Amino acid sequence: MAETIRVGSLRGIMMRGPGITSTLPFYEDMWGLSLAHKEDGIALLRGTGEEPFLYGLKDGPVYGIEYVHFAMPDRASMDALYRQVIARGGIALAEPDLFDDYAGGYGFEMLDPDNRRLRFRTEALTHDEEPEWAKPRKVSHVVLNTPDMDGVQEFYTHVLGFRVSDYSADQMVFLRCNSDHHSIALVRGNYASVNHVAFEMPSIDEFMRGIGRMKQKGHVPTWGPGRHGPGNNPFAYFVSPSGFVIEFTSELQQIDETTHEAQVWPRDKPEAMDRWMTAGPPTPAQRAVMQGRPDPGFPELAPARSKI
Repeated sequence: MAETIRVGSLRGIMMRGPGITSTLPFYEDMWGLSLAHKEDGIALLRGTGEEPFLYGLKDGPVYGIEYVHFAMPDRASMDALYRQVIARGGIALAEPDLFDDYAGGYGFEMLDPDNRRLRFRTEALTHDEEPEWAKPRKVSHVVLNTPDMDGVQEFYTHVLGFRVSDYSADQMVFLRCNSDHHSIALVRGNYASVNHVAFEMPSIDEFMRGIGRMKQKGHVPTWGPGRHGPGNNPFAYFVSPSGFVIEFTSELQQIDETTHEAQVWPRDKPEAMDRWMTAGPPTPAQRAVMQGRPDPGFPELAPARSKI
């Protein structure tokens, strides 16, 4: 059997929703991102790293994900990933080609089993790194709710080469594509939606200072600060003006492929969910907002399956 091609890394995410670009000042003035590009109905926000953008805002009729954004190291690996997607039954929307958007580069798009659009890009526009105290450096991970956690897990591992890092009982699975403990995590839910998007701060002090900046501006965490068991990362969750859950994090566990073994973390022990026990378990209100709003994705693109 041919060696499995693995996705290179997570670049970020493009969100959509009614009037979502009007929330741009929140991300610039409070969250710590910078405007990279703006056009009619779209605003792209960058962090302090090289990525062309981490978080995109696109006006649209439905609250949800426009696409989850991944990187591959070069064209050869991109083409190999595309061939693997096709061979393993994935729904690619077109062959790899040049992108004509702001970030440019080369790649393709596909749908996951929840009709969520995934975009893979190489040779993208890059920015000079501009380290700035207590500002997000990158998107650490994206957590997705799904009514078919087992099937979507199989898709990410078999079709895209992700590996299982850990489980949270039978309700959550953490998936990695590189040394980061998880770039994607899946939560068993009643419908497909975004659970939250996490932004990485460069250090624990900057993580705390980011929380402090938010509090000084009148925006307090809805859960945290604490430190998770799976991934061992500090967390502080907030709710954005458009109702999406976003997180500050830092120090995510780095996986040694030669020694790591996935474990099942219990959910009935509070210290497994929050090792510091400063935040405790999430409140019912927090769990409700993390369930998100049902996101149908792009089922109208699914017939592309029969054209490939």
